[in-house]
Amino acid sequence: MDFHLSFDPPDLPHKINLRDKIMLSGSCFTEHMSAKFSHYKFQIMDNPHGILFNPVSLSRSIQACISKQVYTKSDIFQDQGIWASWDFHSRFAHADPEASLASMNKATETGHHFLKNAQWLILTFGSAFVYQLENGQIVANCHKAPAKLFRKRLLSVEEVLSELDNLIHRVFLFNPGTRIIFTISPVRHLRDGLVENNRSKAVLIQAVHHLVNKFDKIFYFPSYELVIDDLRDYRFYAEDMVHPNYQATNYVWEKFAASAISDSTRETMKEIHKLKAAVSHKPLHPDSVNHRQFLQKNLAITMDLASRFPFLDLDQELKYFSS
Repeated sequence: MDFHLSFDPPDLPHKINLRDKIMLSGSCFTEHMSAKFSHYKFQIMDNPHGILFNPVSLSRSIQACISKQVYTKSDIFQDQGIWASWDFHSRFAHADPEASLASMNKATETGHHFLKNAQWLILTFGSAFVYQLENGQIVANCHKAPAKLFRKRLLSVEEVLSELDNLIHRVFLFNPGTRIIFTISPVRHLRDGLVENNRSKAVLIQAVHHLVNKFDKIFYFPSYELVIDDLRDYRFYAEDMVHPNYQATNYVWEKFAASAISDSTRETMKEIHKLKAAVSHKPLHPDSVNHRQFLQKNLAITMDLASRFPFLDLDQELKYFSS
């Protein structure tokens, strides 16, 4: 008897390869995916404005990068001695307003240049709930400000479609070579409530699938379904019962690689993984002949990889094996 319903996401018609530049933006689940890409030496930029959950803030973050928006002191506010922006994650907050603005503008400019040459944009939505200020502005982060400052509401499918449709057109106009992958975070937003969390995910799923069916260069990867319907077990969640654990995120990554990354790139990823493991190796006798041979062998492998893929950042490995 089968006690587990598994499924394999369909292959993308266009596959990611090691030469591609990839921008990722969205919820905290994005950071797990970014860490995997970084491990395998992909050229990535993740979350230019920090972790973002709702599709409106995420869309406007990407559009700010496209227009290379310059933020000024009128775009930030001070609370308890710290300057922050309603459009950025709190990691951009600073006691010095000029330092805060400098980090925001640098991230936006870097995002502009990266996205201009990127082959892929991966967007992960966490929640369709938004928090609005009295003037109607939707905030990307509440920065632990008093709850009385905000009105919380659930976006409609139509609102999400309108926002993302505008984003897509701007991305394709800015960089016609970009392809977009949408995914929904499997992280449960239990603070909203179980029923409300499911309503929120439903809004996002409905909107995203409408857009995938509308545009040729947009694809959907089922991160949410892999955790909720395939793994379907609380043992794949962290102790908070909200965030997928290492096993779950690793499972999603393996499914993503099989679906979205080219066969030749996955073979090269195996080589890179072996080198990373070799760098992590702690020798019992670092001055021994065996360890010197180990270093020489892996140095030759690294140099061969560097000659075949000169765009790879292998400085750490070359330095370690040359020692």
